[in-house]
Amino acid sequence: MTSAPQRLLSIFSKISVFTALSRIFGFTRDIILAIVLGLGPVSDAFFVAFKLPNLFRRLTAEGAMASAFVPSYTGVEQKYGVRQAMRMAGEVQSLLVLILILIVIIFELFMPVVITLIAPGFAVGLSQSNDISRMANAVQLARLTMPYLPLISLLALWISIGNIYSRFSLGASVPVIMNAVMIAGAVLAWWLWPDLSSTADSFDRALIVAMAVTMGGIIKLIVIGTMLIRIRRMPPLHLPRISPDSRALWRRFFPAALGAAGTQINLLIDTILASLLAVGSISQLYFADRIAQLPLGVVGIALGVALLPTLSRLEQVDKVDIPAVRSVIHRGVIIGMLASLPAMAGVLVIADALILGLFAYGAFDLAMVTPTALVLMAYGVGIPAFILVKTLQPAFYAAGDTKTPMWITIISVVINVGLSLILMRVLAAAGLALATSISLWCSAMILTVILVRRRRLDGSVLWPLIKIMVVAMIMAGLVYGLKQHLPAMLAWQSLAILMLASITIYAPLVILTGIWRSLKA
Repeated sequence: MTSAPQRLLSIFSKISVFTALSRIFGFTRDIILAIVLGLGPVSDAFFVAFKLPNLFRRLTAEGAMASAFVPSYTGVEQKYGVRQAMRMAGEVQSLLVLILILIVIIFELFMPVVITLIAPGFAVGLSQSNDISRMANAVQLARLTMPYLPLISLLALWISIGNIYSRFSLGASVPVIMNAVMIAGAVLAWWLWPDLSSTADSFDRALIVAMAVTMGGIIKLIVIGTMLIRIRRMPPLHLPRISPDSRALWRRFFPAALGAAGTQINLLIDTILASLLAVGSISQLYFADRIAQLPLGVVGIALGVALLPTLSRLEQVDKVDIPAVRSVIHRGVIIGMLASLPAMAGVLVIADALILGLFAYGAFDLAMVTPTALVLMAYGVGIPAFILVKTLQPAFYAAGDTKTPMWITIISVVINVGLSLILMRVLAAAGLALATSISLWCSAMILTVILVRRRRLDGSVLWPLIKIMVVAMIMAGLVYGLKQHLPAMLAWQSLAILMLASITIYAPLVILTGIWRSLKA
C-alpha cells in the first residue's frame, strides 16, 4: 500500500499539472485583457468588478467550505456511512445556495454602495472626471459579474466532494474552462471594437468580458455536476435545514471563512487603498498579482487541495499517527519551497522583463512597466510565505481546529493595514504589495511555531530547505548575469531566454543536491 507521504506527491503531481495548464490559459487571458483594456479607468473598474464575486466566493465557499467540509464529511462517512455523509452535504448545499442568492440580490440592489466600500477612491479620488467614469463603469460591470458568486461557490462544494473521492484532476482542470470562456469573450470584444485607442469602445469590450465571467461559471457547474452524477455523489436537493452534523460543520465554517481568506482580505485592502492612489494603481496590482499567482496557484493551492483530505484521513481517527502526519506536512513544506523559493528569486531579478514580455502590448502603457514591475517584486517577496500558509493551514483544519488560523488571519490583516498605510505613502502601489507580503510572512511564522509545539513539525525539515535556498540563490545570480549581457531583441524573446535559462540551471542543481530524490523516498 502506498504511504500517505508518497500518495501526497502523486496527488500533488496530478493537480499541479492541470493547475499549470489553467495558469497558462490564465496568462493568455491576462495578456489579451492587457491588450484589450490597457491600464486606466476602464481596467480599474473591471478588475474591481471581477474581484468582488471572487472575494466573496473565497470567504463563503472555496477555502472556508473545503476547510470545514472535508474533515466533517470524512468524519461522518467513517462513523455513519456514505448515505449519512451525503445527507449532510445536501443540507449544507441547500443552505449555502439560499444564503448566496440572497447576498447577490442585496448586492445587485445596492451595488453603488458596495463599490464605494471596496473602492472608495472611485467616489472621492484624484480626478473627478475619471472617478465618475470609474464609479459608473464599476457598478455596471459588477452587476454583470456578481451572479458568478453562487455558481462558483456551489462549484467549490462539489469539487470538495470530488476531491474526497480522489477526483482531483477534473476539479483542478475546470479553471481552464473559465479562462477559455473569458479569452473567447475578450477576443469577441476585440473583434467587435478593434480601435484600442477609444475609451468608449474600451468599456464596451469590458462589458462583453464581464458577461463571459458569469457564462464561464455556468459551464463549469455543468461539467462538475455531470461528474458527481456519474460517480453517484451528487448531494440531494431538499429544503434548507440544519441537522446536528451540519450544525457542527457550520460552527467550523465561520472561523474557517476568515482563516482561509486571509490573503484575499489583504488583497481587498490593497484594492481599497489603491483606489485612493493614481489611476492605474489597481490595474498594476492586478497584473503583478497574476504573475505571482502562477507559483501560488500551481503549487500553493494544489498543495492545499492535496493535503486536506490526506491529513483528514490521518487526523479523523481515535488514535492519531503523529509521525505519519508530520511526514506528510514535511513533504508538503519541501514541495512548496522547492517551487516558491526559486520563484521569489526569479521575480526579484527579472520582474521588469516579465511585465514587458507578457503585458506591454496594445493599450498597455509602456510607462506603467516599471511601476508594475516594482509591485511584482514586492509581491514576489511573499510567494514562499503564501505557499507556507497554504501548506500549514490544512494541518489545523484536518484536526478540526478552525479558530487558530482565524486568529492568525486577524493578526495578519491588522499588520497589513498598518504597514499599508505607512508604505503606500513612500512606495505607492508597491508599498501595498510589500505590506501584504510581510503580513503573510508573519502568518507563516506563527503557524510554524504552533505546529512545532503540537509535534506536527520538527527540525528535520530545515536541511532540505537550506539546500533549496542555496540552489535558488545560485540560479538567481546566474540569470541576473545573463540578463545584463543579453543583446537587443524583442521583449518576449528576452523573457523566453531568461525563463529557459532559469529552468536549465535550477533543475539539474535540484537533482545533483539530492533534494528531488529525498521527495521520492
